[in-house]
Amino acid sequence: MTDRKRKPQQGRRRPAKKAKPADLWAPVPELPPPAPIAPASDPTALLRSLGDPPLQGQGAVAGHYIGAFVERAAGLATALAAAAGLLASADAAEDAA
Repeated sequence: MTDRKRKPQQGRRRPAKKAKPADLWAPVPELPPPAPIAPASDPTALLRSLGDPPLQGQGAVAGHYIGAFVERAAGLATALAAAAGLLASADAAEDAA
């Protein structure tokens, strides 16, 4: 056997530096009050502008179900805003439109 001298490993990784722990319970600045929320008059408008989903032979049916889902989600969002007291008045909604 021949005695070979070992070369120092040049590709040796250095030990990883430990990250400083984050202070999760640090005080944060108070958020501003949320703006009033006006329900959409037609929640499916964006969906309809994209056309029927590209599903062979099922595009119109899928579009109907997706539209129903979006209308239900918009109704729930409106109810949640009303429950939180964030629903915009009818006058403010007309001014925004």
